[in-house]
Amino acid sequence: MNKSTTESDSKYNELEKMSAKEILVNINKEDKIVPYVIEKVIPEIAEIIPLIVQRLQEGGRLFYMGAGTSGRLGIVDASECPPTFGVSPDLVVGIIAGGDSAIRKAVEFAEDNTELGWEDLQKHQVSELDFVIGIAASGTTPYVIGAVEKCRANNIKTACIVCNSGSPLAAAVDYPIEAIVGPEFVTGSTRMKAGTAQKLILNMISTAVMVRLGRVKGNKMIDMQLSNNKLVKRGIQMLVNELNISYEEARDLLSKYGSVRNAIDNY
Repeated sequence: MNKSTTESDSKYNELEKMSAKEILVNINKEDKIVPYVIEKVIPEIAEIIPLIVQRLQEGGRLFYMGAGTSGRLGIVDASECPPTFGVSPDLVVGIIAGGDSAIRKAVEFAEDNTELGWEDLQKHQVSELDFVIGIAASGTTPYVIGAVEKCRANNIKTACIVCNSGSPLAAAVDYPIEAIVGPEFVTGSTRMKAGTAQKLILNMISTAVMVRLGRVKGNKMIDMQLSNNKLVKRGIQMLVNELNISYEEARDLLSKYGSVRNAIDNY
């Protein structure tokens, strides 16, 4: 493996002597790097989208696996898919080393277990129909590497999102995505640029997949769950614009059919 970029010393020193504004300006300066790095790996991201779409169309699922920040980011993206796109909570699944308690509090040494990731996947009856993405800024997390190695041995397609080049995780998957964002403002704090890169890439993957699955019409989330007043009002406005009807008619339609898609289909 090449020298770890994620563990490299920050380009800044004596952070404690900086003013609050200097700290913020320098963090922002580093953050601006991230989208340009992601632009370079769009071809790698694009390659996996049709593969994931095909598996989901055939009854499979998309799994995100990670530890710590990476695991939490996977869970965040997975948990947003049902309310945003109206899909089952079982379609996109986030798994974190240490289980659900690790979402809020670090579970000591959970990420160092090479067998645990595969065990966690087996609880979901993972199969060849599924697609598994390992998320690890360093690309060295044993929990994730062990899981994707077992996946490949069982003919389950895999990808990864890492922020080091030439990592063991990238070598272990079918489709590596390497977003090399450079040293962090606080040395080794991969919740910063690396985490931002991972979050943006996850946004891109899930959104592109859902668009290709037909879960967006025009540019609207017509399958979103109407779980609060803001979303109900958004749904009503979608119907007003799409069907050229009054606000009151749209409200009644949405109330009757329960979703924007059903209202449009039955109008």
